[in-house]
Amino acid sequence: MAAALLGVAGGLRDAADRWIDATVLPPLTAETSVEVLDRDGHLLRAYTVADGRWRLKTALDQVDPAYIDMLIAYEDQRFYRHTGVDPRAMVRAGWQAVWNGRVISGGSTLTMQTARLLEESGTGQWDGKLRQMRVALALERRLRKDQILTLYLNHAPMGGNIEGVRAATRAWFGKPAHRLTPAEAALLVALPQSPETRRPDRFAGSAKAARDRVLARVAGSGVIRDEAAQSAMLSPVPTARRPVPQLAPHVADRLRRQDPVAQVHRTTLRAPLQRRLQRLMRDAAERAGPNLSAAMIVADHGTGEILASIGSPDIGSTRRQGAVDMTRAVRSPGSTLKPLIYALAFDEGLAHPETLIEDRPTAFGGYAPQNFDGQFRGTIRVRQALQLSLNIPAVMLTERLGPSALTAALTRAGIDPVFPGGKPGLAVALGGVGLTLTDLTQLYAGTANRGRAPVLHVKAAAGDGTRRVISPEAAWQVTNILAGLPPPAHAAHRVIAHKTGTSYGHRDAWAIGYDGQHVIGVWLGRPDGSPVPGAFGGDLAAPVLFEAFGHLKARHDPLPSPPPSVLMVHNTELPQPLRRFAHRQDQAALSDGPKLAFPPDGAELERLDSLTLKVRDGTPPFTWLANGAPLVTRAHRREVSIDAPLEGYLSLSVVDAQGRAARARIRLR
Repeated sequence: MAAALLGVAGGLRDAADRWIDATVLPPLTAETSVEVLDRDGHLLRAYTVADGRWRLKTALDQVDPAYIDMLIAYEDQRFYRHTGVDPRAMVRAGWQAVWNGRVISGGSTLTMQTARLLEESGTGQWDGKLRQMRVALALERRLRKDQILTLYLNHAPMGGNIEGVRAATRAWFGKPAHRLTPAEAALLVALPQSPETRRPDRFAGSAKAARDRVLARVAGSGVIRDEAAQSAMLSPVPTARRPVPQLAPHVADRLRRQDPVAQVHRTTLRAPLQRRLQRLMRDAAERAGPNLSAAMIVADHGTGEILASIGSPDIGSTRRQGAVDMTRAVRSPGSTLKPLIYALAFDEGLAHPETLIEDRPTAFGGYAPQNFDGQFRGTIRVRQALQLSLNIPAVMLTERLGPSALTAALTRAGIDPVFPGGKPGLAVALGGVGLTLTDLTQLYAGTANRGRAPVLHVKAAAGDGTRRVISPEAAWQVTNILAGLPPPAHAAHRVIAHKTGTSYGHRDAWAIGYDGQHVIGVWLGRPDGSPVPGAFGGDLAAPVLFEAFGHLKARHDPLPSPPPSVLMVHNTELPQPLRRFAHRQDQAALSDGPKLAFPPDGAELERLDSLTLKVRDGTPPFTWLANGAPLVTRAHRREVSIDAPLEGYLSLSVVDAQGRAARARIRLR
């Protein structure tokens, strides 16, 4: 009889094993919300899953251990000892129901609840309960306890369209799940039992009562002290859902389009800064006008990391066309390219900050630009011409450099400019080119970074090094000039090198500035390109720029000191050709100008102890310059030797007695 009974028992056990092993499990992975994180892992933005639920992927180590202890103590004290079904709990629940005439406690284990959540099945029918038991037993055989617990943490319903612990802590407490108060943890334990009737935003009394029952039981189990439980019961429950963070929406949407498979996008942004600057830009747009948009980029000009990016004041505003990301929209830059023009002129030996230049009515073929205010200043220093943002001197320098020189510099900076008609002309000096706010901020980052432009990027670990655009000497000279501009009225005094710009027809108001570490670009206008009468970069954008630096940090980082090779003298101490800029009147005058016989433009030379320079044509004496700094002055011979500079790129210029110049860019290796 005993042998027979043992045989039957063994057969039943084997049959049960086969029954459990044959269980077809529901999918153990579910779609979770795509998340966009800042540099420190803080949530910038999340997206609902396909069925409209918020389900943030949750790992066990992301959740406060006190919540886990409460959950197990309240729901399944023998979780780590049973195999998916706890007969003792089921017997206890049945006895309590018979004795009290109603259900006092459930017999479902956490594993059974997880099975129900995975299959989205009910709890009231015996066939449903049997299926949950079978799936629970199968889960215990195929997964570890921590994996089962993680499944519960991701699927537990928390009211409305909220699933999982991380989504719940965001919605009900506005915080991450790794630090919860006893009252918060107890509410999260109570919610999944009846997520709709205990929603704190609709049924605060029911939610509080359920939470307090959890606190009382876990205190009786010794998970928390009675005093802590009593104190937690005095805390109110939240009465409203908090919105999931929606920071940097344009960046988030762009990253998701670029990589639609990724579940997590890690960025270089700083969430607290992004939040402050989004508020600033909303306020700035409201002050500017009812239909205006605004955009801003904040970056570290040494690394190229974008710390904040605002594409519009409100992505949902149709009045302001908020869906348009104005950090990437092609616009006319107005006068913001002038610092680059002057830097190139310094590098080419055409001018020095103390060079005298004419601001008078001038025609360049059929092109006759005017200054913005319609006035002319006569003979002034180049430094003043840039600070006053005068048009005539900028076009004069562009004519001597050639518009293609600007195009080449923009390309070196990693920028792809858009030219009306496809070909640059002299109007490029005054904004006759299409650039984005990102382009301009990257260009100014190069000036701030001693002439080497980083590639601005918002994805973590996406840096691409830097590219030499202008020399360190020219970068410092331009920075020194721009730092001398006064701040806007009522703005905090900060030593910031900045430039404003206004495009033709008052369509775009710009302000871009930098200190020793950061660069900020600001744009205001209308996304459709319609004019904004009376809008000026100095009035609209510059105050926002200085406010943004105040939100970025309490103190500015000092601008760099001058390189040793910078020529810092008064006009009378400059080499004769640099004392006054010679305007090129006609092409015939150029034919007799100096020409570099050696080295030719674009040459790559082996670095030796000395370098021989040769010039033909032109009128002696000659002045030789390297990267804008004089090497040899008043040279009557057409051949000179200089000590070879270090390896790298070198801009050589020779200027004759009449101010005519020839240039070559070479590389020493």
